[in-house]
Amino acid sequence: MPKFTLDDLRRTLRESTGIDEEVDLDGDIADTEFVELGYDSLALLQVASEVERSYGVPIPGEQLAQLTTPGSVVTFINEQLQRAGV
Repeated sequence: MPKFTLDDLRRTLRESTGIDEEVDLDGDIADTEFVELGYDSLALLQVASEVERSYGVPIPGEQLAQLTTPGSVVTFINEQLQRAGV
């Protein structure tokens, strides 16, 4: 079963939001709040849209508001992939 990784999320963040390349997404960012990384709610909506398009996992707006760190997003996506049997 394919697994969504923190590296997958890093790539999606960089590709889908156009946030400045100087934002440091390297290192251990799993528990760092998106706000601290420079991502606002609009940027996260773009990420959610890209995740749904690329991985078939929708992230409803109310759920997205609760996913405040990269680690929580990765966990959520993997739980959804597992439920779908992917």
